[in-house]
Amino acid sequence: MQEAFLHHVWSLQYFSKQGLTTSQDEPVEIFFPGTLNRDAGPDFSQARMRIGVMQWIGNVEIHIRSSGWTEHRHDDDSAYDSVILHVVWQDDRPVKRRDGTLLPTIELRGRVQELLVSSYRQLVTSSFSIPCQRQFPEISEITKTTAFARSLTERLERRAGEVQAVLVSNGNNWEETAYQVLAGAYGFKINKEPFIQLARAMPLRILLRHQAHEQVEALVFGQAGFLDGKRGDNYYQALRKEYQLLSHKYQLEAAKLSRAQWLFLRLRPSNFPTLRLAQFCAVVSNRRSLFSRLLELTSSKEILDFLQAPVSSYWTNHYRFSSPPGRRSYELGRESAGVILVNTVMPLLVAYARYNDREEYMNRALLLLEELQPEVNSITRRWSDLGRPPQTAGEAQGQIELFNTFCREKRCLQCAIGAAIIRPLEDELGATAD
Repeated sequence: MQEAFLHHVWSLQYFSKQGLTTSQDEPVEIFFPGTLNRDAGPDFSQARMRIGVMQWIGNVEIHIRSSGWTEHRHDDDSAYDSVILHVVWQDDRPVKRRDGTLLPTIELRGRVQELLVSSYRQLVTSSFSIPCQRQFPEISEITKTTAFARSLTERLERRAGEVQAVLVSNGNNWEETAYQVLAGAYGFKINKEPFIQLARAMPLRILLRHQAHEQVEALVFGQAGFLDGKRGDNYYQALRKEYQLLSHKYQLEAAKLSRAQWLFLRLRPSNFPTLRLAQFCAVVSNRRSLFSRLLELTSSKEILDFLQAPVSSYWTNHYRFSSPPGRRSYELGRESAGVILVNTVMPLLVAYARYNDREEYMNRALLLLEELQPEVNSITRRWSDLGRPPQTAGEAQGQIELFNTFCREKRCLQCAIGAAIIRPLEDELGATAD
């Protein structure tokens, strides 16, 4: 038994109230269970009820055993003076408030359906990566759709919050913020951090002064620490010479990254950071703005084309400096561009919508997610195995968020799907459990 389960039972009033009394045999009538408090202090606030002949408005505290009141030192804490009712699974001893008055207590053991308790235990002890794997097919489609949609909204809002934090650090400069966030996206999971550090060490305002591919690549690769060696092919030597001039002009050396910060091990050549840097340079080159342009694009195809800007001729058949020219093209793939669009461009649009109270950009982000094909990864495959493959990129994002936020942590009680499982039989709600 966990307190989270008792919070769930109390909040939704999933217990029999027939003959409900305190341990001191005072009748209890509950008008409102209160609002769950996720901060310090009593568990529920502003509850309304009648205890005996008196009506009360105040807080409710919940424990597995009533002795938890003293074990947690609530009897010596003024924050708990306003508790009007103690709700416990097992009343193992009388407890008192700080002023010495006896605290009214009700015991839920024997009032909760055994089916409800066993359903909860099955979920929290499940060995499946998705705890409700066995019960999932029985859940209504509307509940599943609602859960994924809610998780998508939470994911977008959380990512937008991360964008807004970057915006604040940039003095509310949207162009610099978009540049830094996009840089992290081109690093994908493995090289995200050095990409972000590079974007801070190589400000967009300097890159925008140089439109030529070669100058932009000299600044980016130089600041990334890839132009420190003396040996290399002709293109490498040209970039190295250009970087020496520009770094002196802009006094960039102090902020330069080290070559050792970039990860190549166990990566396919198409994912090498050198190639990702070249692809990012292509997006920055020949543009007077990044974010303003993104705001102008209204279709997923336009944004994907924007993210797949053609790399310079050297990188069409190289994946690192001085490597033998390959036969394949090393442009950014459509699937990779789609990942950047979903994980970076969408949060930028949502953050901008929230910051400027422009709901049309939130709607645009949601419509774009409906246009895109769903991401296929280890998490979406889990849902597909349960008979619910994502139909759109938006639903895939909702599935990913729900899995990471609820399934991994076994927060089934806060999940709409889990809550649908952990509910009593309505026709037996008023009866006392065995």
